[in-house]
Amino acid sequence: MLIEFSVTNYRSINQKQPLSMVAAKLSKTDDKNTFPTGIGGLPALLRSAVIYGANASGKTNVIHALNFMRSFVINSFSKLSEGDSINVKPFLFDAVSAKTPSEFEIIFIIDGTRYQYGFAATSAMITEEWLISYPQGNPQLWFARMYNPEFSDYKWKFGRKFTGQKKVIQTATRKNSLFLSTAIQLNDVQLKPVYNWFLNKLLVLSDLTKLVYGNTINCYESNPGRIMSFMKISDTGISDIKLEKKPFDPNMLKSESQSILEDVIIEKMNEMLPTGIKTIHNSGNGKITLDLEDDESQGTKKMLSLSGLWLDELDKGGVLVMDELDSSLHSLLVRHLVGIFHDPETNPNNAQLIINTHDTTLLDPDIYRRDQVWFTEKDSSGATKLYSLADFKPVKNEDLERGYLRGRYGAIPYIGDFEF
Repeated sequence: MLIEFSVTNYRSINQKQPLSMVAAKLSKTDDKNTFPTGIGGLPALLRSAVIYGANASGKTNVIHALNFMRSFVINSFSKLSEGDSINVKPFLFDAVSAKTPSEFEIIFIIDGTRYQYGFAATSAMITEEWLISYPQGNPQLWFARMYNPEFSDYKWKFGRKFTGQKKVIQTATRKNSLFLSTAIQLNDVQLKPVYNWFLNKLLVLSDLTKLVYGNTINCYESNPGRIMSFMKISDTGISDIKLEKKPFDPNMLKSESQSILEDVIIEKMNEMLPTGIKTIHNSGNGKITLDLEDDESQGTKKMLSLSGLWLDELDKGGVLVMDELDSSLHSLLVRHLVGIFHDPETNPNNAQLIINTHDTTLLDPDIYRRDQVWFTEKDSSGATKLYSLADFKPVKNEDLERGYLRGRYGAIPYIGDFEF
């Protein structure tokens, strides 16, 4: 469960900008859009959030920031070597910020315990990192480090509740890698649930032009009826799909890699692997088979790609973050996809959905609560501000879509006159 994500000094974001999934106390609420955390003293959380803003206002950079944090947690130790640069991009429109570390922090819940984890980084090194646990609501510092330029070294602090091999992990942690990532490579058991939350529970899709069908294929092979039921809501006319397969060919591997593979691994991999997807349509001439990539629309391909992701996240109660969900999809279909997350019957595991969009028809009280709607807008310095619709005093029977397009909440483009 995601409680809050915040980012400072990253791309178009300068000052700290938090995105909260905590439900506000509104006069009118829709309980379907919220769920309890199960932790005493914590308010309910939102099942989804949507971000609006003009082009280049920074709404995608909020998603990029979350994607960077997830990727760096997973890969900082295994994918970087000593001396490699960290691919972090500070706010460049300010001389001080351009030389200041970027900072990322996330608050989330695992198995009834709240965690607060964050780090700050430049392209050369991690300057800070911390993890705090809140069992029974009481804060427990597990570890923290802060770089001291005077001594060209870190000041470390470990809490009594952290039981891992502190010195071993500390020594193995490079300046350009996270302590959390290093600990997992050294098989630290206590930190594994935190790492696994990033790996398995948080999914960020910041580039939907690259459609991926892996989840859909896996889901279809285990339960084809479930995928087809999902696809039928989009009215594509597809009655079934067919996976084209061919046996795994060990010759595709490099010879040196082949030599170290045991026969049992080759045997296990020598299965029929999907190489393409065909769609089947019913017609007066019987069943017609089309090639997904060559013959179907971009919207159909996107829906098939999303179907496995949607079902997978709903099953595991994950956090799904997507850039421009509405691209190539009809507004009514997007409403339905969001509604699946809002319905406790279709979302019994309290999965959460965060999207950005330009589809203003979603600004409907029947779909989103005011605290689920966020906006991005750039200030005079070119820095992104992220703020909630709940910050505005509601007007009786207010038409949210009309109010937004008329500029009541900001976050719209200034369109000047075109001069010939």
